[in-house]
Amino acid sequence: MGGGGQLTEPAEEVKGRAGGVYTWQEVQSHCSRSDQWLVIDRKVYNITQWAKRHPGGIRVISHYAGEDATEAFTAFHPDLKWVQKFLKPLLIGELAATEPISDSSSKNKPLISCDFHTLRAKVESEGLFRARPSFFCFHLGHILLLEALAWLIIWVWGTSWTLTLLSAFLLATSQLQAGWLQHDFGHLSVFKKSSWNHVLHKFTIGHLKGASANWWNHRHYQHHAKPNVFSKDPDVNMLHLFVIGKTQPVEYGIKKIKYMPYHHQHQYFFLVGPPLLIPIYFHIQIMRSMISRHDWVDLACSLSHYLRYLCCSVPLYGLLGSMLLISFVRILESHCFVWVTQMNHLPMNIDHEKHQDWLSMQLHATCNVKQSPFNDWFSGHLNFQIEHHLFPTMPRHNYHLVAPQVRALCDKHGIPYQVKTMWQGFADVFRSLKNSGDLWLDAYLHK
Repeated sequence: MGGGGQLTEPAEEVKGRAGGVYTWQEVQSHCSRSDQWLVIDRKVYNITQWAKRHPGGIRVISHYAGEDATEAFTAFHPDLKWVQKFLKPLLIGELAATEPISDSSSKNKPLISCDFHTLRAKVESEGLFRARPSFFCFHLGHILLLEALAWLIIWVWGTSWTLTLLSAFLLATSQLQAGWLQHDFGHLSVFKKSSWNHVLHKFTIGHLKGASANWWNHRHYQHHAKPNVFSKDPDVNMLHLFVIGKTQPVEYGIKKIKYMPYHHQHQYFFLVGPPLLIPIYFHIQIMRSMISRHDWVDLACSLSHYLRYLCCSVPLYGLLGSMLLISFVRILESHCFVWVTQMNHLPMNIDHEKHQDWLSMQLHATCNVKQSPFNDWFSGHLNFQIEHHLFPTMPRHNYHLVAPQVRALCDKHGIPYQVKTMWQGFADVFRSLKNSGDLWLDAYLHK
């Protein structure tokens, strides 16, 4: 949401319609692929043509077609004044004065949204959206140090099995931490200027990790816009390998859908989930995305990563040995990545669109893991998943400062605020897969 460009309609037509007054029912009727309106601060915008040029991708902005996108728009854009100028050509009117604040029938939604808006203004005034450059410089430095140490060990002391394994663990740790750092740049949470974040994002995810910034943006922002919502959050698209949540297993069971033995998914998850997500599924997606979208800059950054890796490893292991080593590193990294990211989301509510307010939607889809120096470092501060989802542009070193205020707001409105240990989070991933598999089997056999 946000970006540049103008609609292709004649200027006279836009001018004539800019003073229109609409009801929520009229706005909600414009939610198809070829006809999309949305509301921001009670202003109605026609994004039908602009969605195709949206920097974050057409899907993330289209997920709010026919809806109030105010909270998502505010959450994703650190410089609202700069983004507002791109909205002006899209303005077609405003909501009628008699229309409620919310596009939902829930009586609590306007009150919750108002209180959350007040909280956001408070944390902004407290400076919690300002980043500490030293924190991110130190983080980048320790990533580079880990990788340099990994190569130094085998260059100086040899390529024995023990040293190779040690080097692989250091490289995997470096890659995992680089993943959290690119996540910071991708969310525009480090620099005031978005352009600086974009440049460092391409460097970190491209040269340091071998992936694509545009692929990540188009995928990850959908997850934040509609977390755990089927057909809108790509992270819950399991390609029929798993059934998740409480709704999907029953739907599959009733329809007698059986692509996999889902009542055993908690067992085969260990074979196809953690080890294969990054080296197989993500890698194929990334390469396909860069080539199909002609993202030559991202492709060049990605190739520079693999060229640097091969220059370091081929003299020691040969081409085949180098390919085996990087595959092993990716598998190690993938294990850590999957467990860290899934412990916050997979055990939570996963369902079809419910049109909840921003606070309720994010809290129903996320949970936190207890704070500790190790948990903060290992998870890239995504143990504060709730705060990250509510304030995605907030620097992660400030999550622990806003967490008590978020919890107080949740308590006020009776919204569950879940915090667990990391081991409980890991166990809940296994438990939720088993429960969903059992639901599928019961529906498959008896309904």
